[in-house]
Amino acid sequence: MTNETILYLSDLATNSNSVLAALKATGCEVVSTNSATQAIALLYVLHTVAGVVLNRPAREQNTCELARSLQAIRPDVPIVLLCSDRIDRFPSCVDACVRTEQPLEKLTAAVRRLLTAKGFLVHSAQY
Repeated sequence: MTNETILYLSDLATNSNSVLAALKATGCEVVSTNSATQAIALLYVLHTVAGVVLNRPAREQNTCELARSLQAIRPDVPIVLLCSDRIDRFPSCVDACVRTEQPLEKLTAAVRRLLTAKGFLVHSAQY
């Protein structure tokens, strides 16, 4: 049985527990960090990572630089940006963008949709 993992990177303390709960609702294991360097290392060594969720300001240049670094290591792993900024179009450096003011079910649905599209098997969690 394959065990998929979501790598969650957040430099924000706000709503982290509820985001973690929403990510666990996808049926995947969740590994979280607040360090970009550690996230890059984890993505490199954890072969079970099926998706990355970044909870960082979308307008920060280093958010896209980080996303590009992660894509360079594992181009097959989708990246979802969870942001509080109002953006008309999500940056091309990520596969999807979910605003923090939306219900967390939107995040869960976006992650499941991307994992399914990328061919990762997602097991539904029973809650």
